[in-house]
Amino acid sequence: MNSVFELRRRRLLSAALALPALGLPLGAAAQRPGRDSVVLDFDAATWSRLLREGPRPAAYVFTTTWCSTCPAVFEQLHARISAARQRVELAAVVMDEQGERALMHAHHYRGATRLYAFNGFEPEIRHAVDPKWRNITPYVALLGRQGSDQRVIGPPDASRLRAWLA
Repeated sequence: MNSVFELRRRRLLSAALALPALGLPLGAAAQRPGRDSVVLDFDAATWSRLLREGPRPAAYVFTTTWCSTCPAVFEQLHARISAARQRVELAAVVMDEQGERALMHAHHYRGATRLYAFNGFEPEIRHAVDPKWRNITPYVALLGRQGSDQRVIGPPDASRLRAWLA
């Protein structure tokens, strides 16, 4: 009989083995001092920094571990980016887990260039992203090459995607 610890260890190992397929570099950020992780902290200041200094074009999919439609929306964006053959930031932002626990869900986001996890008071972080956002996922932010900023709950329609990657 497997213990809960052993089951978690196996899931974490499976997620870690999938990292190269996700395009995520090992050791991309330190989640805790002295410990390498590929999960970047997303706090109340992160969004304004990404808007100011982040890569363009970029797509950020804000998700939870229980969101049943989020992986499909992420896959739709990944397929669109692949078809466009452009270098695009495609990030998953896990809102309800941190660190290694968020990493266990990385397999839902194949093709991600970055994986973030909320680190702080969730309503404050959500408000920093969009004061009108009422915690409905998937919440998608598309940042265009020239600075455009489109936000949508659920899958973006084709015209929105064309405008974003134009």
